[in-house]
Amino acid sequence: MADPAASLYDWNEKERHGPLLREPPRFVDETLCHGLHAPAARNPDIEQKMGLVRLMEKLGIDAVELGMPAASRREHDDVERLARMIVEEHLHIRPGCAAGATEAEIRPILEISQRVGTAIEAGITVASSPVRSLAPRWDIAAMRAAAHSAMALVVANSLPAALRTEDATRAHPRLLDGLFRAAIDGGATRVVLCDSTGHATPDGLRSLVGFTRSVLRALDVEDRVELDWYGHDDRGLSLVLGLFALEHGVDRIHACALGLGERAGSTPMDLLLLNLYLLGQLDAERHDLASLVQYVQAASECTQVAIPPSYPLTGRDAFRTALGVHADAVLEAEGKGDFELADRVFSSVPARAFGRQHEIDVGPDSRPSNVAHWLRRRGIEVTDAVVTRVLDVAVRERRVLTGDEIETLTRLA
Repeated sequence: MADPAASLYDWNEKERHGPLLREPPRFVDETLCHGLHAPAARNPDIEQKMGLVRLMEKLGIDAVELGMPAASRREHDDVERLARMIVEEHLHIRPGCAAGATEAEIRPILEISQRVGTAIEAGITVASSPVRSLAPRWDIAAMRAAAHSAMALVVANSLPAALRTEDATRAHPRLLDGLFRAAIDGGATRVVLCDSTGHATPDGLRSLVGFTRSVLRALDVEDRVELDWYGHDDRGLSLVLGLFALEHGVDRIHACALGLGERAGSTPMDLLLLNLYLLGQLDAERHDLASLVQYVQAASECTQVAIPPSYPLTGRDAFRTALGVHADAVLEAEGKGDFELADRVFSSVPARAFGRQHEIDVGPDSRPSNVAHWLRRRGIEVTDAVVTRVLDVAVRERRVLTGDEIETLTRLA
């Protein structure tokens, strides 16, 4: 049986020269930290959080932001339990926590790390754009001093320190240069470029990453200071920018299940993994993508944020069609037993590779074959009268019929 993928012409690869990525991609999952800043999200129970971290481990995600332990007593206790679980279950995923550049916010991370007996990366957020510095009237010199002292405190306690430059994509180079130098002088081993308002375009990302690399080169620290990217989705570009960031040599991408996050959300981890899989950039032994649908469903269930019907891969409609011409092509392939072709004929995502399958429904643009397939799959006798009745109702209602509606129509005399 011919491989349908081999017969397709891939314009995505036409002008590509050399490997897509220089290094295997690495990921930081923010679902349990900044992802829960989504106004629609419920803060999950600790058992649900533990389940999500285990799924992140299966997916081969490198690090997880466990929360902000200074935010509340519950957040503090949840972070400690999650860190302890990672140690006790010998998980490979690395824990991290977020904090502001004050000792009061950093101290709980240091104490939890000491009690649990594992290194926790402290991601210290410092505002970097003039907009943020003007609104609360922050002093730029004070921001640099805070970045330096925060990193020094973390490093003095033998933990890795990361500078998270909030709103970096709208910051002036001089301001960023000063923050980078202050943080690195204080001992930071990571710089996280945060597109906190979803402002960046691909051109902006390329320019900012190039500038940051130039600062690291000038300081001669490229071999010991890594660079991360964390994007938001206000302009709907976060997924594309995450992929571009990896192409431009960023070491790690921060993302959330379902693209959860403040306002319009952030880079969707599941779609990032899906696209890198389709681009051939994920090691199947390291990344168990059979767990990807379960990961999204678990995140949706525990945060009570619904998966949009048309959401790629996991949405209810991701592999559904009621259009007659499309349904006929899928059914013809399945009739030949060529399920790989059925997966590819009207979708770039192989449904069966992720435990899903194509569904044929009945709507106003359906054909008799739609109805016949729907009935046979449920063991219901196919007659011309039933097929005509169902199609007539679908045309009259001007929408896709529900399963209950079709079953009711089959029982009419």
